[in-house]
Amino acid sequence: MVDIRAALEAIKASPYKEVRVLAPHTGVVRFAGDLAAGALVEGPGGLWKEKLGTRLATIERERNPQPITSPEKGQISRIRRELDGAFVQAGEELLLLRHYLSREEVLEEVLKQALFLFVAPERARYFFVPDVDIKIKVSGPKAVTVREGDDLFIMSRMKRETSLRYAGPGGVIYAVYFTHTRHVDAGRPLIGVCPPDLVAEIEDVVRRVQTEWQEQA
Repeated sequence: MVDIRAALEAIKASPYKEVRVLAPHTGVVRFAGDLAAGALVEGPGGLWKEKLGTRLATIERERNPQPITSPEKGQISRIRRELDGAFVQAGEELLLLRHYLSREEVLEEVLKQALFLFVAPERARYFFVPDVDIKIKVSGPKAVTVREGDDLFIMSRMKRETSLRYAGPGGVIYAVYFTHTRHVDAGRPLIGVCPPDLVAEIEDVVRRVQTEWQEQA
């Protein structure tokens, strides 16, 4: 368990993440004409992220140009203009974006550092066992206390369902990271568990983020 207040201060000192935009395959790259370091770009939008982000470049292979769009909202911190019109290999870095963290992203990052994350052992759909599912729907996840060895999940894969026991320190379920309608990849968190004596401290930090965090334009 990390010091949650120290984790928040570290994020405040560097409130962004850097995103490398890479060539998806080999081809000739041509950057958008008005693109330069310092430019602001938009990421995907829409309910299902069906709207593409700002067009950054095109890459052409076998006379088939494909757009390269921004994966995140942010600011261009580096653009490799020397590659404009050049043939590049797959995986070549084209641009570097600086994405400033939103309030929700800060909360997610702080909680993932502070909580014990119980992860999916394999790609599958996951469900809480019925009694836990009812309790969460009625009272919320923090009403559920888990202990090592508790039958907590049903894992559904290839039309087969198996039970999955919780393995980790005892505590309350503070965060749920999955929905039963979508598959979860192996290694991705299912829940975040917090020791009961740290719940008040974590909620205090959450309140601070919600009230004090300044969103970047």
